[in-house]
Amino acid sequence: MVRVHKSMVPKIGNTIVVIPSYNEARTIGHIVRNIVETGMAVLVVDDGSVDATERIALDAGAMVVRHRRNLGKGNSIRQGISYVSEKTRFEWVVLMDGDGQHHTEDIMVLMEGARDGQTDMVTGDRMQYTENMPVLRYYTNRFMSFVISRMCRQTIPDTQCGFRLVKADVLKNLKLGSARYDIESEMLIQAARQGMRIRSVPVQTIYGDETSKINPLRDTVRFFYLIIRYQAMAFFKKNG
Repeated sequence: MVRVHKSMVPKIGNTIVVIPSYNEARTIGHIVRNIVETGMAVLVVDDGSVDATERIALDAGAMVVRHRRNLGKGNSIRQGISYVSEKTRFEWVVLMDGDGQHHTEDIMVLMEGARDGQTDMVTGDRMQYTENMPVLRYYTNRFMSFVISRMCRQTIPDTQCGFRLVKADVLKNLKLGSARYDIESEMLIQAARQGMRIRSVPVQTIYGDETSKINPLRDTVRFFYLIIRYQAMAFFKKNG
């Protein structure tokens, strides 16, 4: 079991980076090496990849949990949370994608956002660097962020950003059920309803020639289903 020093703020020694990955052999090695070189621990959840993602991540210095088949990003994040909660003593968890869109140096930006000792979750905000963001993604993100912010009663400029820092105790207490990309929104809604303080900080994003794994129609339907479900839960709770 990994043991770390107790602290209210994130530090190299009490923080682990969890990376859900599916067929990311091209990028995962570089990402893991950059993080490991800082002295920070890395857990890669290989979501049934058919390429060399698992081997490359292990060779680069990461711990790896592997699914036999592809179960979706949400399931991978939930698996990573369970691993951290049950088998380690880390106090903070960084969640980031394995496709190379996130700058590893921005992990320190997220950590700086929680230095006040009062913040429970720090989300990346890509909306200050939108020059290269695909137009459809820009407007979809704006709309979804507006809706989720209203539900959370906190301003969150980029609710769809998967790059975030969260207290391990917060993650442990969430009852997440999403299997796909809607887990990012579900995490924010549940944390806000538990009274957690959510802060956003600007992060950079690299848009290359990779193909997005998001299905616009299917994942938009999932988003609206999530909103309706949580709105209904709030209504029935309020009205007995």
